[in-house]
Amino acid sequence: MASAGGLPGEGGSSFPPLRQDDESFADFAYRILCDELIVLDIKPGEPLNDEVISRRLGVGRTPIREAMKRLESDYLVVAYARRGTFAAGVDIKDLAEISEIRQLLEPAAAARAARLASPQLRQELRDFAREVGELLPGMQSQQDLMRLDMRVHRKIYRATGSRHLEDVLTRYDNLATRIWSLVLEKLPPVSEHIAQHIELLECIAAGDSEAAARLTIQHVTDFENLIRAAL
Repeated sequence: MASAGGLPGEGGSSFPPLRQDDESFADFAYRILCDELIVLDIKPGEPLNDEVISRRLGVGRTPIREAMKRLESDYLVVAYARRGTFAAGVDIKDLAEISEIRQLLEPAAAARAARLASPQLRQELRDFAREVGELLPGMQSQQDLMRLDMRVHRKIYRATGSRHLEDVLTRYDNLATRIWSLVLEKLPPVSEHIAQHIELLECIAAGDSEAAARLTIQHVTDFENLIRAAL
């Protein structure tokens, strides 16, 4: 995912992120801002000025406002009358509730993907499992590992074939990743945590729904324990 770099509210990099060919301007703005909010490039509580962001991304203010509405529904920004829009805070106390929801839904999603994924998606998951295995040994950056974790989850959510389940899971994975980003520098290398995904992807591709659900529960539980150990 492209990143604007620099200060999100103050012009960013000289090289703006690129819009994909099939993206609307609102979807493009949403993708970039969502990423910046998740990894805390836009800090909790920071104001988001649609005119400044419009100039930075090279997108009109109407698509920016549409993106802001979606981000508000995702609990990533908060809008106040006469005050403006701000990046939502990150509250560690939310971890238990977010983890409980994910422990219920993520195994169901993995099992559903194992049962219902198309042959094409199964091959994509096999290929991606190999890619993760190849990437991990040379990956030192905690933030790069975090982004890889997000990519795996998005692949699995898409493989469920349920837009509603995908939307809900993406929302809560985003919130969990914001908490992860908050303590990222305090964590030991998380490559082993990411490596759990290889077997999970292979189980889904093979259609083993029971193993996929079991591995997912372990992964989500390990994530919560990892965060709590850093607090």
